[in-house]
Amino acid sequence: MKNEIRNFKLNPLKEPKFIKASFVTYEQNGIAKDWEVVEANDSVAILIYHKEHDSFVLVKQFRPAVYLNNSDGITVELCAGLVDKKLTLEQIAKEEILEECGYDVDAGSIEKIVSFHTSVGFAGSKQTLYYAEVDESMRVSEGGGIDDELIEVVELPTSQAIEFIYDEKVAKTPGLMFAFLWWMRRFGF
Repeated sequence: MKNEIRNFKLNPLKEPKFIKASFVTYEQNGIAKDWEVVEANDSVAILIYHKEHDSFVLVKQFRPAVYLNNSDGITVELCAGLVDKKLTLEQIAKEEILEECGYDVDAGSIEKIVSFHTSVGFAGSKQTLYYAEVDESMRVSEGGGIDDELIEVVELPTSQAIEFIYDEKVAKTPGLMFAFLWWMRRFGF
């Protein structure tokens, strides 16, 4: 993946589209406290298993927030997206699989794994984790996202999942690692 980053600057946030930063004040057990928080959309993430390739279908992309803390900002993640439409979570997951990875999956075949809260120190939004299986007959495009998204679809053989979890050179999310472990427990890997 080509990743040439230039003119990277932090700027004040004006008229945000997806998050709202706030300063919270409250009392806990009679003690006045304060905290900085971010209100953010909930999201869905999907562990996609390619049956014919015995691999996980993942996305690789640049994340500006990660760039602040590593040399290139590239992450490997589950297919995911914001809950920002009046659709069921399964329908949003279906759309994300199609847009990001290029597979047309029936929404009824997408299985919910669990919901959990992410970034609990400052945001606390909810992510719902799903599981879907694909094969080449379901491929309708190369994926890569929509509009100006630069998403690379990658496959990771299931035999490399444990090694991948512990590879600290690759920026990844806890949700991805949890999803791999869920899959291994469920399928006796």
